[in-house]
Amino acid sequence: MGDKRRRFDPEFREGAVRIVKETGKPVAQVARDLGINPYTLHNWVKADRERGGDGEGSGALNDAERRELAHLRRLKTETAREHARQKAEWEKERAELEMEREVLKRSVVLWVKDSMNR
Repeated sequence: MGDKRRRFDPEFREGAVRIVKETGKPVAQVARDLGINPYTLHNWVKADRERGGDGEGSGALNDAERRELAHLRRLKTETAREHARQKAEWEKERAELEMEREVLKRSVVLWVKDSMNR
């Protein structure tokens, strides 16, 4: 008894591959959602990568993408430094406020003791 193979039109294949690429979901999950064999979808994605896949997924970056990536990495580093500086300032301010609170607590206690002795 021969197995009847399902045929998928090119639009369906391209759509399935695009879902994998754009959503970042695992191939197995997308295949399950679409009701197809995960190995079939894996082969489609692999073939798309080998073809170049509209410039996506090939792994190679062009010059503009490399410059943008370097810029974003610098921006991330600068942002992290700024956040660390702000955190240090807030920690310092918090410590000062805690110290002031303790001084006020003690002065209230002394004030109450002084009031009770009169």
